[in-house]
Amino acid sequence: MPLVEVQETIEGRPDEIYNLLKDMESYPKFMPSLNDVRVVEQGDGWTITAWDAVLNGQSFKWQERDEFMEDDYRIRYTQTEGDLKKFEGEWRLEQNGEQTVVRLTVDFDFGVPMLSGLLNPVAKLKLKQNSESMLKAVKQRFEGRGRT
Repeated sequence: MPLVEVQETIEGRPDEIYNLLKDMESYPKFMPSLNDVRVVEQGDGWTITAWDAVLNGQSFKWQERDEFMEDDYRIRYTQTEGDLKKFEGEWRLEQNGEQTVVRLTVDFDFGVPMLSGLLNPVAKLKLKQNSESMLKAVKQRFEGRGRT
């Protein structure tokens, strides 16, 4: 199963950037690959979110459970239903002086073993490009709006 990990360094404190990452419903405003993200259910330290995204012209929809580990500045997500057999990963933030390193990992599986040799390398590349785009969008959104 392909694993993608990307990172971006952002000027700012982890707690401030973490608050932006927790506001997933705002993502479509600054991440072009997302049509919609909405909170379906919410509890103490978790949400169920519904996602509608476009990757390389292909529409993908899924729901995921997001677990917020605020003390560690981590958000773990696991698909609960959707187009892929497996889609999970996490956001991790680490302070580095006046900056924060934001890491996004994505582990996925199409669930079609006969096609995985053909599809996985292409999908991994596209997912890596999309993940990098998401991180750049977070960086631009955070650094562009200034810190309060």
